[in-house]
Amino acid sequence: MSCFQISAQNKRTQLEKEIKAIEQEISYANELLSSTRSNKQNTLAELQILSNKIQQRERLIQTIKLEISELNQEITTNEAEIKHLESELKTLKEEYAMLIYFAYKNKDAANRLMFIFSAEDFNQAFQRLKYLQYYTSYRKNQGLLIEKVQDTVNAKIEVLNADKSKQQNYLNAQNREVRSLNQEKRRKDQTVSQLSRQERNLRATIRKKEKDANRLNNQIKSIIEAEIKAAAAAAARAKITDAKRPTKTASSIIALTPDERQLSSRFYSNKGRLPWPSMRGIISSTFGEHPHPVLKKVRIKNNGIDILTNRGEKARSVFKGKVISVRTITNTNKAVIIRHGEFFTVYSNLSQVFVNAGDEVDTKQELGVVYTDISSSKTELHFEIWKGKSLLNPTSWVAKGR
Repeated sequence: MSCFQISAQNKRTQLEKEIKAIEQEISYANELLSSTRSNKQNTLAELQILSNKIQQRERLIQTIKLEISELNQEITTNEAEIKHLESELKTLKEEYAMLIYFAYKNKDAANRLMFIFSAEDFNQAFQRLKYLQYYTSYRKNQGLLIEKVQDTVNAKIEVLNADKSKQQNYLNAQNREVRSLNQEKRRKDQTVSQLSRQERNLRATIRKKEKDANRLNNQIKSIIEAEIKAAAAAAARAKITDAKRPTKTASSIIALTPDERQLSSRFYSNKGRLPWPSMRGIISSTFGEHPHPVLKKVRIKNNGIDILTNRGEKARSVFKGKVISVRTITNTNKAVIIRHGEFFTVYSNLSQVFVNAGDEVDTKQELGVVYTDISSSKTELHFEIWKGKSLLNPTSWVAKGR
């Protein structure tokens, strides 16, 4: 197998893995959608899940197209190789037929002896004997070579047929996904239309969420400021000169001990590979400011990401660190803040918390239960990452998978 074929096979293997992963995400979205619909009422959560499904379905269709393209290339390559091998096989068989004919014409042992003994001298007789031995060996090897090439042709044809079968299966799958995508888009439009008639309730929900977000944001800022002051005071007492001349990994606004600096460095080195703050879930709201999915001319701001997940799902720490605060935002919304050196992670909308301020936690350690809204059957975790007083986009830090 050539380097090109190996590279193509590796690419196809990766595409097949990606297809399976996306199919699993769509299946999970269906599971969430089913539980969200239990209240028999179109909700914003349903719209968010539908939007996520549409995005994943479009990704799936695009990935299937890439897989079909790779299969097309592989089929073309195999067809060309089969054609070349069949041509080679034809030549070998023609040569072999001539050898068999020559052997038949000279099958008499007396003829072979006459050929040897009619030599002019002993040296020539020896050369003729060697020629006859070589001819016999060559004819045998030619037969074996024909068998080998024939086996290669048969194997290539088998691979070609398998690839054509896969290609047809993927074409069928692509058509199914396109039909499903169109259905989901129509359903999304219907949901948006129905939700737009609930504008008063939606605006009330936005105001409540903004109020809770502002309260949480103010608490986080005050907690981080308190941590910075405490770290500066500790640095002054310990006469840590790094507080004045921070290293690459130390923030200019927070003094770090050697252990904290090392923790910050490890946290930073895991950017893009941190585990999700929940075992399962889909992102229902991204970082930053963006349009409301239903209300026109309304923009919403998110200091982190929101993750729709299963009822009873647990929030978990994305990295080892120290719990610096457990806060109650509302009766049903508790928040846990963890410090990882100069970095802070925030987990809110928890109905129950398992940790206390001062606890040391490990990566993926459970922190509490995510709150489920009874009226909408919506279970949503809010997650933020800070570096000092600066907000970071969590999607750049957590892994693409789980």
